[in-house]
Amino acid sequence: MIKACIFDLDGTLADTLESMAAVANELMDEIGLERQPVDHFRYYCGEGANMLVRRCLKDAGDPQLMHYEEVCRKYRERFNADPLYKVRIYQGIPELLDRLKKQGTALAVCSNKPHDAAVKVVGELFGSTFDFVIGQSEEIRRKPAPDGPLKAAEVLGAKPEECLYIGDTKTDMQTGNAAGMHTVGVLWGFRDRQELQENGAGVIIENPKELLKIYEEYNND
Repeated sequence: MIKACIFDLDGTLADTLESMAAVANELMDEIGLERQPVDHFRYYCGEGANMLVRRCLKDAGDPQLMHYEEVCRKYRERFNADPLYKVRIYQGIPELLDRLKKQGTALAVCSNKPHDAAVKVVGELFGSTFDFVIGQSEEIRRKPAPDGPLKAAEVLGAKPEECLYIGDTKTDMQTGNAAGMHTVGVLWGFRDRQELQENGAGVIIENPKELLKIYEEYNND
């Protein structure tokens, strides 16, 4: 029986690739480093803002990370000021969430974005659709630690084995498995099938409609 669906945010619910690239490259311009192609951010992201900055700086010409503290601070400041810049919801996601809600499923988001930014983005994009949103903070270790989804399950009144954890990267698959949840890897996000398979995806889907089938299969067993 599945009582809750817990979603990653970036690359799963919303396409934030251009958003991350735009902010990071503005900062590269300001400190005189090389702008990075948007597609590189598929691999920079997934393990929190600090890791994204670290990877970007190394490729941009700062292997010693001399600008790391400065860029981390400014990156967070700019996202907090306008976290919806160039962000769009993936096609089919609103319909999926509506169907799940109508079936009585509890919904949550677990993101490696800073907590305040995650709450703001989800609220602006989806209104009150989600019952709980949790991002990275001093109290919650970033994924792949299972703290976030386990907290979400607790708040939603579900056991880990009663949850689907849905994401698009190896970090998400590792997170869901560490939490003892059923993992679903999605292919419309930032990474490929091989990465998801190699990191323990229970199921891999190509479009949001397929998640409804997975949900029904678990609940009909």
